[in-house]
Amino acid sequence: MDENKAQIDKKIQKLRDIQEKALLGGGTKRIADQHAKGKLTARERLDLLLDKGTFREIDRLVHHHSSEFGLNKTVFFGDGVVTGSGDINGQKVFVFSQDFTVLGGSLAAEHGRKICKVMEMAMKNGLPVIGLNDSGGARVQEGVISLGAYADIFLLNTLASGVVPQISIVMGPCAGGAVYSPAITDFIIMVRKTSYMFVTGPKVVKTVTHEDLTSDELGGADVHASKSGVAHFVTDNDMEAIEIVKRLMSYIPANNAEDPPFIPNDDPPDRIDEDLNYIIPANPNQPYDMKEVIKKIADKGEFLEVHKEWAQNIIVGFIRLGGRSIGVIANQPAILAGVLDINSSRKAGRFIRFCDAFNIPLLIYEDVPGFMPGADQEWGGIIANGAKLLYAFCEATVPKVTVITRKAYGGAYDVMNSKHVRGDLNFAWPTSELAVMGAKGAVEIIFKKDIDSAEDAEKREAELINEFNDKFAHPYIAASYGYIDEVIEPKYTRQRLIESFKLLENKVDRNPTRKHGNIPL
Repeated sequence: MDENKAQIDKKIQKLRDIQEKALLGGGTKRIADQHAKGKLTARERLDLLLDKGTFREIDRLVHHHSSEFGLNKTVFFGDGVVTGSGDINGQKVFVFSQDFTVLGGSLAAEHGRKICKVMEMAMKNGLPVIGLNDSGGARVQEGVISLGAYADIFLLNTLASGVVPQISIVMGPCAGGAVYSPAITDFIIMVRKTSYMFVTGPKVVKTVTHEDLTSDELGGADVHASKSGVAHFVTDNDMEAIEIVKRLMSYIPANNAEDPPFIPNDDPPDRIDEDLNYIIPANPNQPYDMKEVIKKIADKGEFLEVHKEWAQNIIVGFIRLGGRSIGVIANQPAILAGVLDINSSRKAGRFIRFCDAFNIPLLIYEDVPGFMPGADQEWGGIIANGAKLLYAFCEATVPKVTVITRKAYGGAYDVMNSKHVRGDLNFAWPTSELAVMGAKGAVEIIFKKDIDSAEDAEKREAELINEFNDKFAHPYIAASYGYIDEVIEPKYTRQRLIESFKLLENKVDRNPTRKHGNIPL
């Protein structure tokens, strides 16, 4: 018996030694180097992300089996990525966290297979996938095998899209083909100073275009948050990035067959806010901050804004109303008068499609003077890009409620979830104006001859503008046709919205049977 016990103990000790070695990744020196860069290790990140004691690792002992270019001398358990499952605030998720201390987190055959395995398990079990990206890119020593591993991941990202939520945190380099996996996922979070994304690096750019840029200038977090729109959130460190994921997870369901989380709170559903009655300026050309409107009606004033720094003339993000998770799309009159342009159409269109895919009702706040004019917009494809937003609203079958606070002009009125594109309930404040265009533009078209022939052209134009406003710059004509379901006093907006989403919670709407539509990409 003693001899048998000794043999078993020896085998158990071997397992413990192997596991301890695997937990060290690339070793203590490389871990210290990671910390010196202001970055956490792959396992430290997972410890912060997941509820304590819930992480269950898969494939800890996997390693590469290559021998070319000296790889046989650099074999590490895990092969540069930690994979498994765990909980975030009690919600089960699958995760992978690339380990830069092991071969620079480079991706090759086994590394890729590990990621594919958790993605396949996530789809089978209807659970979200969260990827923590920190990789030097394809493992050059494995050649085309590395490229094949990337393509395997891209395919699964595509198949999982709209089935389970996919969230990418970029916490280090992400270059070349590696960028396309996060780009297919639903949300990208980047960290300032330590993460960057680009298809071609600064050296290649300098050679080809003669532009001399740093990695941060070319594809840093702030660049992608404000200029390209690639990043949905940007944070100052790894810890803040992880906190964003936790907040985001509280608004979204585990998969496309479930409803989003319902989190009751003590904010009264019938709470009224007198300030809303006076938030719209008397001057129709004076801006105001639509974010204040959103926060005033949201449970406890909490609003998780998405794409905060990009296309700021439209606002998207998540709130709760009476405990329900709601996706918000709102024109922002404080930026470019809330006009729709190429970037704002893309931004809102994609957010709408995410919410629709995962059963999150939509609230639309509308104050829009129209689409942005100009050669840059026309040549840049405002028609096709504006159509993306229109397509997204038309296609969405979740509950959709619109509140028109002020302007709803021209084609933008149609696009912003009007009754004609299957808006379920459409409300207007008494300050709203529904028309083909503003009074001045309309008068200049309709009464040009009258104004030109008048003795005092300016006075006559002013009279006609006042007359036009009296007749058309209000919501009551639209209400008389049923295009507006109700004109409401602003202070009761929260109450009416909570009642509306409660009414619509069992809504069923379907699109025609088809393989898929052809959105104007």
